[in-house]
Amino acid sequence: MAAHLKKRVYEEFTKVVQQQPIEDLSAKKLRLTKPSKSAALHIDLCKATSPADALQYLLQFARKPVEAESVEGVVRILLEHYYKENETSVRLKIASLLGLLCKTSGFCPDSIVDDVIGTLQNEKSHQVLAQLLDTLLEIGIKLVDTPPVRTRLVDVAYKYLSDTSHGVRNKCLQLLGCLGAVDKTPLKDTEAAIVKDVQKIIGDYFNDQDPRVRTAAIKAMLQLHERGLKLQQVLYCQACKLLTDDYEQVRSAAIELVWVLSQLYPESIVPIPSSNEEIRLVDEAFGKICHMVSDGSWMVRVQACKLLGSMQQVSPHFLEQTLDKKLMSDLRRKRTAHERAKELYSSGEFSSGRKWGDDAPREELDTEAVNLIESGACGAFVHGLEDEMYEVRIAAVESLCLLARSSRPFAEKCLDFLVDMFNDEIEEVRLQSIHTMRKISDNITLREDQLDTILAVLEDSSRDIREALHELLCCTNVSTKECVHLALVELLKNLSKYPTDRESIWKCLKFLGSRHPTLVLSLVPELLSTHPFFDTPEPDMDDPAYIAVLVLIFNAAKTCPTMPALFSDHTFRHYAYLRDSLSHLVPALTLPGVKWSWIPDLERQSPPEDPSQQFLQNSLERVHNLQNLDIQGTRELLEFTIRDLQRIGELQSELAGMADFSATYLRCQLLLIKALNEKLWSLAAPLYVKQNSLAATAVKQVKSPGP
Repeated sequence: MAAHLKKRVYEEFTKVVQQQPIEDLSAKKLRLTKPSKSAALHIDLCKATSPADALQYLLQFARKPVEAESVEGVVRILLEHYYKENETSVRLKIASLLGLLCKTSGFCPDSIVDDVIGTLQNEKSHQVLAQLLDTLLEIGIKLVDTPPVRTRLVDVAYKYLSDTSHGVRNKCLQLLGCLGAVDKTPLKDTEAAIVKDVQKIIGDYFNDQDPRVRTAAIKAMLQLHERGLKLQQVLYCQACKLLTDDYEQVRSAAIELVWVLSQLYPESIVPIPSSNEEIRLVDEAFGKICHMVSDGSWMVRVQACKLLGSMQQVSPHFLEQTLDKKLMSDLRRKRTAHERAKELYSSGEFSSGRKWGDDAPREELDTEAVNLIESGACGAFVHGLEDEMYEVRIAAVESLCLLARSSRPFAEKCLDFLVDMFNDEIEEVRLQSIHTMRKISDNITLREDQLDTILAVLEDSSRDIREALHELLCCTNVSTKECVHLALVELLKNLSKYPTDRESIWKCLKFLGSRHPTLVLSLVPELLSTHPFFDTPEPDMDDPAYIAVLVLIFNAAKTCPTMPALFSDHTFRHYAYLRDSLSHLVPALTLPGVKWSWIPDLERQSPPEDPSQQFLQNSLERVHNLQNLDIQGTRELLEFTIRDLQRIGELQSELAGMADFSATYLRCQLLLIKALNEKLWSLAAPLYVKQNSLAATAVKQVKSPGP
């Protein structure tokens, strides 16, 4: 019974079920779809009982993302509701949504261009009209490579450019700036007229009564320039007039337009007003922009200072006038009281007081006759560096840097002004001044009074300022040995006050010594406290200040071979210690051999070779004594050497040529050894050629060796 149950337990039961084919499976297929955004929006707008409800539904819809495939349907629903809506605020929101939907990635708005343009026909609200033009601008940006659409949108801009609303005119000017034709080979004659007149039409709005439209016109012209259209030189006079506009944004945009024209026509000759003289356009534009450094708006002053740095084609005498303060506010040079008294005495004329106004100045100044170019350029950077806004001062410092890097004489003249900026009350200005001087350090040499002002910054509590000043001293040239001594003394004070600056100070002294070896040479006895007749006590090697002095001296001794003669015995020992412990700060020196009797031939030690070069040399030296080995040992040594040479050629690209050549030579030698050891080598040549042996194969490989 148990055996019978066990058999039933382990018995496998199988059952075959045949499934009937399902008919009309395609008719019963299920399809999962997302709910339609357009249907949901249509339902919401239909439920709206008032404009406030419709506006609320539109605001809620604007917070939800829309897929690219649903955009066109949503746009159709919005346009349908737009035509039915009488409330301006709702139509304005719909126009705004149309612009947002056109930005959807993956959606091409070419199918809705006609519908959006059609909404402009009967629109009475200027706000909605401006918003619809903004939507057309978004469409045009997306379809900028479609000439027919671009031409239609430009025509719409021309049509509404005479609207009474400043917002509509602004959008029309933006359309012209972004979509106006700039190509030189237009497709149609009408488009040729647009290319010819677009600058003139936009330029006509430079004199618009609304300052916002004037600003938009200038920006549209700059947009045409960025898109590749060369602006006409006749725009220069219009742009110069806008520099005196009452509106801040107009002046700011006009400065940029003047700068663009000065870069396009730098060598053009323009007349000076009220004078028979002529001047280069870039020089006059430079003076105009310099004059804007004294503008009442600090934002305009910042932009003017920034643009001055990029005008590097200016004549040197105009550039130097920016650092001259002789010209004052009344456009005349102020004379001292002694000069005025001397002139009065020499003329012999004094006022009797009997006649009214007989002591009035004989010179009548006509402000229109004064050369405004020179008055604008004079003292421009001086005013910028002394401005009350630190943003203006930073912009002036940056422009000074750019101009000084391209002109060595100008760098030397602006040095005093940059040094004065080290005492600015704003840390950012001080830091920018330090960075600027470091960039122009190749063109300047510091005097002692300038260095004294610079080193005073080492007392600054900001570590960024101190480290930036250390980097400046690394790449700066000084004029006298007193400057080197002054820098060393101040750096040692900095080290005692801020011990954490130790590494930065040592690095600074390293470069200071290597740049001024002859100046350091005259200071060595004083710095090391040596005496020609008496021994001086040995300094403590744990003193960071003493290490700093040695770093300065040893780096100067690298290019000054007479300096080691001034060293004491303990100085040589200290050099050996520092060379081992601070090898990145102390260079390798060739010192007199008599001073190194207790050190194993330091002067004869050559710098360590590259390990890869040494390995290659050792590998080639191993195969010199192959004749002393048996045949098997010779083969193994050659195979191992070839493998090593191939590997080092793969790892070191600079040794690949030598390694490959050596490996090829050794491979040929190995094949020759294999061929000579064949038993059939002693047979006659005709008989040997017929044999398919290892020797024949080896001979072929020797003729054309390969891996």
